[in-house]
Amino acid sequence: MDIAIALRAFVRTVERGSVTAAARDLAVSQPAVTKHLRNLERHVGARLLERSSRVVRPTPQGLALYETSRGALASIDAALEGVRRDMGAIEGPLRVHSPSCIGIRHLHPIVMAFQARHPSVTIDLILENRDVDLVYENFDLAVKYGHPAGQDLIIRRLGLIRRILVASPAFLAQFGPIDTPERLSEIGIVSSARLLAPRDILTLLHCNGETLDLPVRPTLRTNDAEVITATLVQGHAAGPVQQLLVNDDLAQGRLIRILPDYVVRPTEAFLAYPSIRFMRPVVRAFTDFAVAALRKVDGIDRGETGGLALRNR
Repeated sequence: MDIAIALRAFVRTVERGSVTAAARDLAVSQPAVTKHLRNLERHVGARLLERSSRVVRPTPQGLALYETSRGALASIDAALEGVRRDMGAIEGPLRVHSPSCIGIRHLHPIVMAFQARHPSVTIDLILENRDVDLVYENFDLAVKYGHPAGQDLIIRRLGLIRRILVASPAFLAQFGPIDTPERLSEIGIVSSARLLAPRDILTLLHCNGETLDLPVRPTLRTNDAEVITATLVQGHAAGPVQQLLVNDDLAQGRLIRILPDYVVRPTEAFLAYPSIRFMRPVVRAFTDFAVAALRKVDGIDRGETGGLALRNR
């Protein structure tokens, strides 16, 4: 029996709660994982897993072995990658998760630039608008909006995602200037439901630090940032948007900043990774590379508040 392979099968089964899911992650067959688990239980002389029709759970002995072996396996992987790094190579697989809004326009170019520097790194870039469990779903890194929860996570703060108010020239030509918050209340806007909850109230921050809760009339609510951007550019509505999504549209005149003394309450962004995987050189290298690049994006503020940073923009 190859003890290292058996332990990897065991650790992934515990984390996934499923032999089938563990086999998929490890790119082997389900019977192969089952065989490794049986051999491991025979080797240690104890039952390590309790199986039901829905889930696989570790026994007390299995949980103790899991807590010890997962860190040991990570250390072995890190040691092997460390030798390759010392020889000038950063390589290996990397699974990264991100919201699609920042992922498509900003993280994807960062991934390509990183691979141009380290061509032996294979990256799975998963872009979707949902929260993920990094350990359970086998991700090495994730960009997260809002402070991540979890004792096994290490987080690095990226900054505040700046949201501004914009409209297209065609929209302004049809509905006239929007030069007061009260005027914004009178027109149709596009936004996410989460940003307006509850009761269709949009919270604005003035550059002097004052907060204004403004009732608005949404004509379209959506959970997709690209849909919001397209709706704004096509002149269907005005509204708030992450600035990092519309920098090009602003520069080329397809959108115009309205109420420039105000921003919408920003969201804090982080890069998170499981603590046991931070030791892997490829994870560390990509983290340093991505954090530095993302902090340079126009629309991510390093400050603690979003209002004053926009006074001169």
